[in-house]
Amino acid sequence: MEIRQVPFDHPDVGPLVEQVQSVYTERYGGRDDDPTDPAMFAAPNGAFFVGYLDGVPVATGAWRREGIERLGSSQTAEIKRMYVVPEAARRGLARRMLAHLEQTARDAGFEVMVLSTGARQPEAIALYESSGYERVEGFGFYASSPTNRCYAKRLDP
Repeated sequence: MEIRQVPFDHPDVGPLVEQVQSVYTERYGGRDDDPTDPAMFAAPNGAFFVGYLDGVPVATGAWRREGIERLGSSQTAEIKRMYVVPEAARRGLARRMLAHLEQTARDAGFEVMVLSTGARQPEAIALYESSGYERVEGFGFYASSPTNRCYAKRLDP
């Protein structure tokens, strides 16, 4: 998979974000309402990536500056919009995108990666836990939701 950094308004981003929104609607009964400002994903405060197989966009992943304190640091970046299309699932692409997000956030000076996912996304939870993420206190837009699951991982050099 070739991973390219793109702006949030890149033509390949919208269709993939809509697919992940469909997954949220299926599993939770509605779209993700967390406000998304494209500027959140512009340097130096964030980055948005699309993964391509043979030139076809099949995955997304992004991070944005969060600033909450977790695991002893407030130099935190939050993972957003991790997604792999069903046709490309089970090939290790999500794990590759996750490693890319961690490395680029580390290169940007962040010390901890945080994320919020949901209880109805067991494949995401399994990926994060097997990649060294640990449960942390809830944060963000869905902090009080009973299905919210928050994780963090130190980005050691």
